[in-house]
Parts: sequence; C-alpha cells; structure tokens
Amino acid sequence: MEEETDNNNKCTPKTKSLTATTTTHNPQHQHQHHYHHLHFHPHYLFQHHSNTNFGFFNQNLYHPSSSPPLLPLPPPHSAISPLPLLGFRPKPHLHKPPWKQNHHHHHQTALEMIPRAINSSMGAKRDEFQPVRDLPPPAPPLKVARRPDSGGSDGTVISLLANHFLVKFNPLQQIYHYDVEISPKPSKDVARLIKNKLVEENSAIFSGGNPSFDGRRNLFSPIKFQKDRLELYINLPLPIPNSLITPNLEDNTEKLKLFRVSIKIVSKLDGGELSKYLRNDTDESIPLPQDYLQALDVVLRENPLSECTPLGRSLYSTSMGGAKDIGGGAIGLRGFFQSLRPTKQGLALNVDLTVTAFHESIGVIPYLQKRLSFLNDLSERKTRGLTGEEKKEVEKALKNVKVFVCHRETVQRYKVHSLTDESTENLWFRDRNGNNLWVLNYFKEQYNYKIQYRNLPCLQTSRRRPCYLPMELCVVCEGQKFLGKLSDDQTAKILKLGCQKPRERKAIIDGVMAGPFGPSSAHQAREFNLRVLTEMTKLNGRVLQPPKLKLGDGGEVTDLIPSRHDRQWNFSGSQVFEGSRIGRWALVSFGGTTAQKSIIPKFIDQLTQRCEQLGIFLNKNTVIRPQFESMQVLNNVNLLESKLKKIQRSASNNLQLLICVMEKKHKGYADLKRISETSIGVMSQCCLYQNLARLSSQFLANLAIKINAKIGGCTVALYTSLPAQIPRLLTLDEPVMFMGADVTHPHPLDDFSPSVAAVVGSVNWPAANKYVSKMRSQTHRQEIIQDLSIMVEEILHDFVRELSKLPKRVIFFRDGVSETQFHKVLRDELQAIRDAFSRFTGYNPPITFAVVQKRHHTRLFPADPVSGAARNQFSDENVPPGTVVDSVITHPKEFDFYLCSHWGVKGTSRPTHYHVLWDENGFTSDELEKLVYNLCFTFVRCTKPVSLVPPCYYAHLAAYRGRLYLDRTGGSSGLTRCGPPKTIPLPKVRESVKNLMFYC
Repeated sequence: MEEETDNNNKCTPKTKSLTATTTTHNPQHQHQHHYHHLHFHPHYLFQHHSNTNFGFFNQNLYHPSSSPPLLPLPPPHSAISPLPLLGFRPKPHLHKPPWKQNHHHHHQTALEMIPRAINSSMGAKRDEFQPVRDLPPPAPPLKVARRPDSGGSDGTVISLLANHFLVKFNPLQQIYHYDVEISPKPSKDVARLIKNKLVEENSAIFSGGNPSFDGRRNLFSPIKFQKDRLELYINLPLPIPNSLITPNLEDNTEKLKLFRVSIKIVSKLDGGELSKYLRNDTDESIPLPQDYLQALDVVLRENPLSECTPLGRSLYSTSMGGAKDIGGGAIGLRGFFQSLRPTKQGLALNVDLTVTAFHESIGVIPYLQKRLSFLNDLSERKTRGLTGEEKKEVEKALKNVKVFVCHRETVQRYKVHSLTDESTENLWFRDRNGNNLWVLNYFKEQYNYKIQYRNLPCLQTSRRRPCYLPMELCVVCEGQKFLGKLSDDQTAKILKLGCQKPRERKAIIDGVMAGPFGPSSAHQAREFNLRVLTEMTKLNGRVLQPPKLKLGDGGEVTDLIPSRHDRQWNFSGSQVFEGSRIGRWALVSFGGTTAQKSIIPKFIDQLTQRCEQLGIFLNKNTVIRPQFESMQVLNNVNLLESKLKKIQRSASNNLQLLICVMEKKHKGYADLKRISETSIGVMSQCCLYQNLARLSSQFLANLAIKINAKIGGCTVALYTSLPAQIPRLLTLDEPVMFMGADVTHPHPLDDFSPSVAAVVGSVNWPAANKYVSKMRSQTHRQEIIQDLSIMVEEILHDFVRELSKLPKRVIFFRDGVSETQFHKVLRDELQAIRDAFSRFTGYNPPITFAVVQKRHHTRLFPADPVSGAARNQFSDENVPPGTVVDSVITHPKEFDFYLCSHWGVKGTSRPTHYHVLWDENGFTSDELEKLVYNLCFTFVRCTKPVSLVPPCYYAHLAAYRGRLYLDRTGGSSGLTRCGPPKTIPLPKVRESVKNLMFYC
C-alpha cells in the first residue's frame, strides 16, 4: 500500500461562522466550529448519525480577557427560556450564524475605521523582523552538491505525467510585504474576516488592491499602500455565550468587539531574483528567494482557504468524498496538499490527494463507548462509576480534545484538561452570592435537565480554575485531527480511503485544479500576475534494466534476471545465495486453541523441509520439546523473562534461534524482542497461528529467508558485481561501505520519550548485503543524530573486523530529513562522520551524502498513449519498477532524482526522492541511479525490489527496534513537565546478537 495518511476535511462558505474562543497551544491545529443553534436533545447525544454531509466548526475567534463561568447564575427568565428537549435541529452547524443574518439594527453599522499614521512607538520594534544572530556568527553553510551532468541516459524512455502544475509569474511584478498586528489577537478565521472587511470598506487606503493574508502577520500586496504605516480600528459584531448575557442586554446575542489593526511595510519583494534562480545559466551563488516564494504561496492559498479548512500544508473539504467512519471514535477524511516548488521547468505547484483521521463529532458518552470497549455497557448501566485504571484511560482518550456543551445556546468551546476527582453527584460550586449549589440541582433547576450519569466524573477544562462539564452534556467538536494511535483496523480503513489506482488519483487531482477551490479559480492570482496551468506536467522518464541476480543451487551458483513486469522472482529450482546452519533451536507457543497447538509438529516438519529446499540447514529436532505457555505470560515481563531464560539454560546457554508462535498480535512482542536480544542474547523469530493454519509454501519460504538473514546467511547477491557495473569508481580490492541512518520520534501525544537514532553499515564487499547496526536514544524530537560520530566509528571497527581493511569510499544515505533541514543536517552530520574518520590515522575517504525522502507528494502517472494500438498493457497501472526521473520536475540546480524501484500493487506508487547533498566520489547521474536501483534488489526479506534503498530500510527497522525497547522499559513514564525530558539510554544488545541482522 503506497498511500501515506495525511490530512483531510471540508468546510463550505455557508458553514463558516464566528464563535467565542478557547485558547489552544498549537495554532496549526485550531479547527473551526459551527454549532450556533444547538439545542439539547438526548437523541443526538447518544446515537450516532450516519449523515456525513457536515462542515467544520469555526475555531474560537478572539481570546477574551477571562472565560465565562461554565455554571452562571440563572439569568432572568426574559433572557433565556428553558431549552425545550424536543427543540433539536438535525444540522445546527449548517445554519447561517447570527452575525451573517440580515438583522436590521444598529449593529449592522459595526465597521469603524480610523486610519492614521502610526507613531513609531506604537509600531513593532525595529529588530522584530530581523533574524536573530548568534555570537559568534555561524560558519557559512556548505554548498549543496550541484548536478554533475544534464541527467542520465540509461534505460528505455517512457512518457509520464507528474502532479506538478506550471506556475507562470511576471519577474517584473513587485510584491509589497506588510506586517499586520491585530489586538486583541484573533483566530486566523476572524483575522481573515477583519482583513476582508478592511479592504472592502477602505479601497483607497489600500490603493485599490486586494492583498493576500496568511491569517497571522504577513500581508502581501501587488500595489503599494498609500502610507507605509497605518493604524485602523474595526468594530466587529461577534456572538457571545449566553452565560455572559446580563439582564439589560436581554435577547441580544451579539456584541461589538473592537480590534486595533496596525500595518507597516516590511520589504519590497522582486520577482527577478526568483526568475534568475530558476534559470540554470546564472551565478551559482544566488540563493532561493524564500520570501518571494512565500508571498506567492500565500496568494495561491487565499482562495482555497475561503472554501476549505487548513491543516499543515493541506486543505480539507467534504466535497472530496465525505467522511468515512473508521471506528474507535474516528473518521477518515480526504483533502489535498498544495505547495510551490522550484523545478527545472520553472516554478511548479505540487498538488496531491491526502487522507487523515479526525475525531468524530458526537456526544462525549457515545464517543467514549466507541473508543474504549470497557464502556460498551454504559448506556445500560448509567449508575456505574469508573475504576482508577478506567479513569486514567478515559482521561487519556479525552486529553486536549475540544468539546462544546449543548444544554444551552453557546459558542464557547472548551479543551478538556482532565477529569474531576469526584463523581458528578458529589460536585458543588459557589455562586456569585456565596451560596453552595450542587451540580445536579443546578441543572435540574436551571435547565430542567436531570443528570443521568451521576457517578461519572465531570470534565475539567483548566488546571487552576474549577470548571465542571458533565460528560453527557458535551459534544466533541468537529474538525480536530485524531492524534491518538490508530489501531490496525483503523489504519487499514484510512489507507483504503486514500488508496486509488493512478487513473482515479489523477482524476481527483485534476478535479481539485479545475474545481471551485483550485489555486487559480479566483481573481487573486490575476492580481499578482500569476497563471497556474491546469494540466499535469508531461515529461519523459527512463526505465532502468533490472540487474542479473546470483542465487545458490546446492553449492553451485545460478543466475536469474527478474523479467516479470513487477520484477519479482522466486526460488523455484534455486536456493538462497548463502544458507546458514542452525543446529540448536527451540520453539515456544503463546496461547492458541488445542487444535492450533496440534499443528506444531507438522509446522516444524514442513519448515525444516522448506529450509532444506532453500539451502538452509535447520535441525529437524528442537533442542527441547516445544514449550506451550498462555498468552498471559506476555503480560508479565518478569515471568516472560524467567521462561525464556529457562529455555536458554535447557539449551546449555548456546541457543541459536527461538521461534515464537503467538495466538494473536500482542504488546508483549516488544518485551520478547528486548529480553531475547539484550538480556539473553538469542535470535528470535515470531509468527502467528493464523498463518500456520495454511502452511503455504510462500509463508514458509518467507519465514525461512528471514531466519536465514538473522542467523548470518544471505538471500541473494548481484551476479554482476558493483565494481563491474561502475568500473570508473569501484574496484574489487577497494571496498566500499554503504551506510544508512534514520531517527524515529515518539508518538505525537508523547511529550517526553526520547527519539531513537539508528545507523547501519555494510560489512562485506563486493556483495554489500550484510549490515551491522548501532542504536542510540537521544533528546526528545531531536532530528540531528547526536551520537553519529561514535556510531560511525563503531561500524568502521566492525568493517575492519570483517574485511581487515577500512573502506576506501563511504556512501551515506540519510532518511527522514525535510528540505528545511538539509543545510543543518549536512553541516552537523558530515562533520560528525569526518570526526569518526579522524580517529583512524591518516584516514579520510571520499563521502557521498544523500538524503532519501518518502514523505513527499510528487506522483508519477503513465501518460495515455495517443492511439489504442500503442496502448501499454499496464497503462492503467503504476509506472514500472526502475522508472527514474531526473529532469523537468527535479531541482533546477542540485543533484536529485526520483526513482520508483518497486511495483505498486495497491494505490498509486510513491517514487522515492534521492537528493545528493555532498559528493566527493564524483558520481554521474547514470552511475548513482543504477547503483541505488541495483541495491534495491538485495534486501534480505523479500524476493522483489523494495521501494527504499536497503541501507535506509535497515536503519528504519533498527530505529523501530530501539523504539520497541524504550516503549516497554518505561521510556515515557515517571517524567513530569517540571524539567526537560530525560534521555533514557537503550539497553545494550548482547555480543552474540549485535553483529547479526537481528532487526530484520
């Protein structure tokens, strides 16, 4: 499955509305809320509605100086009548909000503007927009490697389309950048409303232009304003919570909110610099003019933002396929990603389909029932309370989730902080007169509502101020990204939502470009002299030939060319290139029915036979009889460790392999791996009983080659060695080391756990298919690898141990780095690698440092042939394995290419982007592209080329293994916010395991 899960959802202009504010810590995740006329109705709260035609709530608009009390004094009857239980409206969020309705009263003349030149003391400080420079100034950044030629020529030419849309801009067009400060600080939504009203009512001040605004501080105009500094005041009618209504306001649901808008010019941006940068025949030192690019990006997002809801670089709209219930209180939504990129063909807009999970907007009680299975019976057992453990789970599920109350009309939104210690029936508060009011009595007297779930705690919205929200009167706000970890079932459903064949995905992207929220569907782009072509970029790619492979056959070497369209091969009549010998092994079973357990002898027999066919020796007899344990053992770390140690002792402490068969996936898998690899020092291989039911030849072969690789064997090698393929640079007697590095970060909701860095290196030549790994924990969410120098040095020692010499060249593949971090990673990590070299006398081999990216949004589609006769048999499918693109859509100057090395079975293939930051080896485009593609055939776990160059793939697996070690050793426990997150060291891998590929 090729689709990454990004972000999606929708809102239409009619559903946008202004509401009061609760503060949020992450402005990127403020979502819009629309429930303005929601009257309480139990049917809505406790039943899930299948209707998915919903908009997004508008986020809170301004930050009031103090939040209204949740439990106000009962207002006079003239102000609020009791809300009728039968007054529920099925789609309250689709109603036009009060401030958009045509009320003919004095609030409609709410806009007051007082333009004047600002006194310099009222403006921003002079240095507010200047970069802060460290002292002493940092060293100048290293120059990223330039493309060594005009691109490669190897392979068969193939006609392609890419989801890049050419943007034509006028280099003479100047853009004026203004800083905007609005006080009090509004939400982005209200900020945009303020900007629109200002421009609409004061055309002369803005010189008749229509500037583009990012909703924060940046305003871009194609025309200079009349004055460089402006101060404007605007009165805006905003709805207010009923809890703030005082008797003299009676039925009014609006009040005027006064905003001060300070605008001052920051700079004048020139399109000529961008034009020069995109032309490759100019001065190499010209940097990319990020400020002009940012301005154009804001311009092209102006129209989509009026129709959609933003989340990161993506925008969401329910018109792209509605919402899909993926279970567990989450829904999946589609959206689209949009970003400007400098490319060889010029400036291009990259547009792609994205998918993500959001919290389902239903009552908190049914939401919890969907998320937490132990609350399934809550509707039948309304008097039940929560145990200590259950309360922790509920608090974890609701932490930071925004809710609104529906027992009264209000636009107030609340972010859940915690649960009350007491149950609802034991809670009371003091009113303004100092009288004590029980929460139960308050709702009965004030709203004629009887609390049903009396023994559940209330939601708390603040750490300091008591603010009690009964769960049954709360609804989860719409438009909130689901940050909890998705289950396997949820992940499968959301991937399916974003899993389209190339033709269908292309149609969706073309629909976005031609649709009402396309980047050039409004007048904004024309004002700035921009034109975005609506046709995908046509280009030629090349399909590289697969390498001839080397397999074994009873000690003989056989060759094989993967000639199938998907480049997959099998072992029919062949064996693994290098088989291992496993004489001492054992099997342990966790769980399973009696019938399942009875399969074990047959499984052992067939696995040993399949290993023999593949040239792997696995003793037909285990060292001890198969051990049968219950699944409960996996829940008890100490018991599991004692059981495993007992098996090792029974095998005279020299067990080579432990096969573990499990009834189902279990979190204890992480404990098992950690104990076996760091405490006992034995290789383990896990599998599930459900796969033993069939015992297919394919399953047994997959298991056998994984075991073989872990014990030190080798699945496949290149028939024509790398030195023979790239003779200009590589020789047999001068070994090369391939390295891969990756950093894995904790889950988004985890604020404390360390990140885990892993580095792997090849230790054989010329096969270069056996890798050792080093793992380290490091500072929370730190992307730069802190201990890189030490890890590289350790791998060099391993290399010398295996080959008795140091590598003559080092080729380093770095995974998981975004473009904004290229210079920092190159500066810090290249130096760390050189520091490792310096610890070996006179050693300084040439380095090639390439960043490998899978998380990008460029997609390649086969171009439809002109005539039916010329139609490729796979024209409706993905691009073939070996498709490489190094022109048109690549960087205008730097050394990068897209390689689709695998066959995309599901969805649309995501090509891998290789960007060379440093190259002292002097590769040509053809040489490096061929090298990477050939390496993709040597991955030990499967018999087909993989999508990622193996050193990166192994580094990713090793980092994941380190994460498993941490997650089960309290990597995120016992930490508080009172100090910086502590970095817990990883347990050390035992000597008997560490030089093998245990992480595969």
